[in-house]
Amino acid sequence: MSSSAPQHPRLAGGHRLWSVDEHLADVLSAVRPLEPIELQLLDAQGCVLVEDVTVPVALPPFDNSSMDGYAVRTADVQGASEEFPAVLTVVGDVAAGSGELPTVGPGEAARIMTGAPLPPGAEAVVPVEWTDGGTGGGAAAGMTPASAAPEHASGEVRVHRGAEAREHVRARGSDVQAGDLALAAGTVLGPPQIALLAAIGRGTVRVRPRPRVVVLSTGSELVQPGEALTAGAIYDSNSFALAAAARDAGAIAYRVGAVADDADTLRSTIEDQLIRADLLVTTGGVSVGAYDVVKEALSSVGRSEEGEDVDGGGIDFRKLAMQPGKPQGFGSIGPDHTPLLALPGNPVSSYVSFELFVRPAIRALMGLPESEVRRPSVRAVLSADKALGSPAGRRQFLRGKYDAQSGTVGPVGGSGSHLIAALAHADCLMVVPEDVTSVEPGSELEVILLG
Repeated sequence: MSSSAPQHPRLAGGHRLWSVDEHLADVLSAVRPLEPIELQLLDAQGCVLVEDVTVPVALPPFDNSSMDGYAVRTADVQGASEEFPAVLTVVGDVAAGSGELPTVGPGEAARIMTGAPLPPGAEAVVPVEWTDGGTGGGAAAGMTPASAAPEHASGEVRVHRGAEAREHVRARGSDVQAGDLALAAGTVLGPPQIALLAAIGRGTVRVRPRPRVVVLSTGSELVQPGEALTAGAIYDSNSFALAAAARDAGAIAYRVGAVADDADTLRSTIEDQLIRADLLVTTGGVSVGAYDVVKEALSSVGRSEEGEDVDGGGIDFRKLAMQPGKPQGFGSIGPDHTPLLALPGNPVSSYVSFELFVRPAIRALMGLPESEVRRPSVRAVLSADKALGSPAGRRQFLRGKYDAQSGTVGPVGGSGSHLIAALAHADCLMVVPEDVTSVEPGSELEVILLG
């Protein structure tokens, strides 16, 4: 990598140039985990557990069969073969959920289904395939349904193979014992965790709720997908990308249709959305153009460049030493001081900004540990035909394709912040530090994994 002298963090006119790390630290310092609530199991999916959950009863709660077959005493089937089968008297059926159980005595067997409790006296289960199924013929492939042939719960069964004690028996407590820790506080509840909670009898659980994130895109040129394009118009991709990214981060996302370039309309739209937002994300309108309405609409309640509150706090618009995504806004709005992140409007700038700043904010709201707030990163060797250039004094984030097997990464598309097609084929961001202006093929660099 080629380096140049670090740039002094000041812009023309003396305004401060923030680093990526400073901006992220400012965001995370202002975000607090949401207050815990009690939720039904399915409503708690994707949420973070705030309490240790212990097992009230052993799983399974009783010895049960792992096969469809016959519950037997081992002495009665010792040495059994197809030529000399053990002939046992069938004393009844044991289905899953059975309450009263037949006792299996010497020379007896009980027909048993998978998951059914092992009846008294029985020591093992022989699969139905090791028997004639009570038909008096050869080896059975399965059982005749009880409703079609109830007599098969009585009569005789021929067993063609012996069984060891406890064979095909799931022991009580072999999964978890009563008093064991089922799930620790801080666990994100996915389908397997929901299954475990249900299995131990928990109908509700105390969690931090998934953050509600409202995404607004701005621009009079934006048309919704599915509608006809007019002259000078483009489709609104940012709000879809960011709403999907918010969901991927663990949030409940609400996408608001594109707001025209009118400050009063934008301000009222944001105020209307506060009732359902734990976090607001806007995209577009944060630069220095005449129609950058987010800045216009929210600067009146923003903060000064020195960080001092103006009009009771609000949004601070700043420039970051990064590419893409130099213009950013952050602060709080409304009576509950709802956090708001204002992202630039170019599609790649918007998405990169989301990954670096909004995703960590969402994960912090969820109450996840610091190790799970940010995307994982690795070191990889650049595989490219030529060196990658980078502006001095800016941390650059380039789209890339990472090969974990070889430990290499290659660029996807160019560095333009409008190149959304390249973004769709990338699975990582290659990070070029502020003091590096050229990365030669074969050089090692940091890679942020997006998958």
